[in-house]
This record gives sequence, structure tokens and C-alpha cells, in this order.
Amino acid sequence: MILSDIDIKKLLKKGTIKIEPLEDRQIGPASIDLTLADEWHFFKPELKKKTVDLSKTPFQKSFNIKKAKSIILKPRQMCLARTKEKITLPANIMGNLEGRSRYARMGLVIHITSALVQPGSSNHQVLEIVNLAPFPVKLHAGMRISQVVFEELNSKTGKPYAKFGEIARKQ
Repeated sequence: MILSDIDIKKLLKKGTIKIEPLEDRQIGPASIDLTLADEWHFFKPELKKKTVDLSKTPFQKSFNIKKAKSIILKPRQMCLARTKEKITLPANIMGNLEGRSRYARMGLVIHITSALVQPGSSNHQVLEIVNLAPFPVKLHAGMRISQVVFEELNSKTGKPYAKFGEIARKQ
């Protein structure tokens, strides 16, 4: 079952779902808007000059981190960005990340494949942002660029992500 704004507000009030920081205006009819933090990850320049063997190159070592209030993403360029909000979910609720249509219509892909917020997560979400537009776009920390939709599971997971996820504890 997908949770409505009424369900989400009840679970936030009870502390079942935690999202910090969160303003009431971020809550939509069936989702919560997420904003960009001021941390951006760009591929290291040396990776562009060779074939990258993904079985030998961990993604964590493939990026340079830039702290900035805004960045310009060139056409066909990708960066990783982190949400300002930290999402904490119980073992029986999961989330799905979605891009916002206003940015998709301008050629911006907000996440490539990592849309699942695992049940039992407690972390910031990492977005894989790609500019498919034929022009550069400027992104700002604080932009409401993504949204999360919550679903209730029929039963709790036996592997809460905050406990069993390899990367989850570091986000």
C-alpha cells in the first residue's frame, strides 16, 4: 500500500518514519520532496582517459568531492549528489525515489537506477544526476529536486538496511 500525506504525517508524528530536516511544505499528496545538499561528486578526470574495469574500480574511489552552494552540469555530464534530508525507516516501510517532472522536462535525470530506499534504512539518499539537455544547467543546494514515495510491506524485513547494508552506514 502506498502511503498518502495523511498516513505519512501520522507516521512522522509517531516517529515511525523520521526525516530530518523536514518542513511541512515538503509533504505532497503521496510523497515528500527531498532537497539537494551542498556536496557534489564528479568523476576523476583520469577516468575519462581509460577503460574502467568495474570489477576492479570501486565507485567510492572514482569521484572527487566538491562542496559548493551551486554547480553547473554540462550536457551529458553526470554527478552524484546527496539529499539534505536523512531518512530513517522501520523494517516494514520502503521508499521509492522519483525525479520531479519540472526538471525532467528540462532534460535532467535525477536518479539512474538507485530508486529504492530499503526498509530499515537510516541515511541520506545519493542521487545520480545526469544532464541530457543540450545546454548546461545550474543546480543549487536546497533545490527540491526529488521526491520519495513510501510503501508499507506486508511483513518486516529480516535484513534492515541500516544493519545489513554495506554502504548504508556511511551515507
